[in-house]
Amino acid sequence: MTCDRLVCANCASPVSEGRCPVCRASRERLQQQEGFFAGLTPAALVALLVALVAVTVVARSFAA
Repeated sequence: MTCDRLVCANCASPVSEGRCPVCRASRERLQQQEGFFAGLTPAALVALLVALVAVTVVARSFAA
């Protein structure tokens, strides 16, 4: 999850702006939790899924 669209309950501003201590703490925590797939867009994830299905189909055709 990214903090681009999150709104702070403390100051009602976007968390990405970090206007209050609560925003800054939340933004820091989210940045630390980001994993390998956190930076990928939904379109990139769909492309990876399609590629995985294509590789599986090709592998099955050679195995048969």
